[in-house]
Amino acid sequence: MACFVVAHDFGDHNPPHIHVIGADFAAKIRILDAEIFAGQLLGKIGKQACAYVVTHKNRLMAIWQDYNG
Repeated sequence: MACFVVAHDFGDHNPPHIHVIGADFAAKIRILDAEIFAGQLLGKIGKQACAYVVTHKNRLMAIWQDYNG
């Protein structure tokens, strides 16, 4: 079973993104295109995290705008 945390770092820099953190990995995924741009997510975890961003894109962008302008 894959386990990871999706988090916003409020007051963060552009591009709008989320942090994906697990026991032995960390990465950043852009909200606009669900692409990993920092760190590395392998296999199932990467697919699940990117799919989460695609599915929740509008909500994630709204949260980003609320906290980062």
